Amino acid sequence: MGFSAIPPRPDLGLLLAGVDSFRRRADAAILHQSVPWAALLAGIPADSAVRSNELGLANLFRGYGLRVVITVDVTDGLARDREAPELVAAGRSITESAIQELYSDYVLSVATLVQPDYLGLAAETNLIRAAAPDSVYRAVVTMANAAAAQLANSGVTSQLYVSVQVEVAWGGLGGGTYQGVATDVVDFPFIDVLGLSSYPYLGGVTRPDDLPNDYYARLATETSLPVLVVEGGWPSTSVGGGSSSPAAQARYIARQAALLDAAQAIAVFQLTFTDLHPSIFQPGSILPLFATLGLVDTALAPKPALGAWDSVFARPWQP
Repeated sequence: MGFSAIPPRPDLGLLLAGVDSFRRRADAAILHQSVPWAALLAGIPADSAVRSNELGLANLFRGYGLRVVITVDVTDGLARDREAPELVAAGRSITESAIQELYSDYVLSVATLVQPDYLGLAAETNLIRAAAPDSVYRAVVTMANAAAAQLANSGVTSQLYVSVQVEVAWGGLGGGTYQGVATDVVDFPFIDVLGLSSYPYLGGVTRPDDLPNDYYARLATETSLPVLVVEGGWPSTSVGGGSSSPAAQARYIARQAALLDAAQAIAVFQLTFTDLHPSIFQPGSILPLFATLGLVDTALAPKPALGAWDSVFARPWQP
């Protein structure tokens, strides 16, 4: 169980304070990293990029005794119908073999320098398939499989995954018909575990108690692989036309624990331990939809959901 180090706003002191708080209620931490396309296109070696960014944070986590998980995000994490903003700005695309090679170099550097316990090679693949041009999805398939083969040839021992979007798999974001994850399992045959991205309130679920008992388990039955939630949550305020509250968020944490048990999930992560400060929102950004997923507010004051999380974390670990 754990979080990422994303602070309420860009501030090293807040980042360190957040990590210091959540390390007491976590046994792992996650980094959700976009490929540093601008740096790589500028000729900065992948090893240098990783040493100046991911490696230091991973070392901080390990210094606190936390296991390290990394998801590499290939496209635009806030708009899956698009490629990464840095690539778009440069007029480049992951459909190019040269860009795919930069990605492979970066992934190999992350794997060999950071040596994460689990390494995700792409995020929300089913949402990319549903929203982006087919050429972009096919490029993700090609580059992730090539990178996985390179990692295997290099002796990397990290457990590999891609993540799928649970609400898309259930049809909540496109028609209501269950879609499943069979295509993702076939297209990414190298995965050792299946990552889940889960924001039920964005998929039309209005109350945590309305989530079906097999919300995660149904996906898990499509594969013999273990599953882990690598991002997700429930807001403590009403957003996107839905109704919520701090109490509802706390109920979600408890409800999610039961869903994880039903799927025999091996891990769960929230990307945000803290709420996000409104000052970081750009006009038209969808970040406000995720602003109050934190278990503490922007000043690191606890919300009721923190107590619910602590209760789950206090349960004895049963492998």
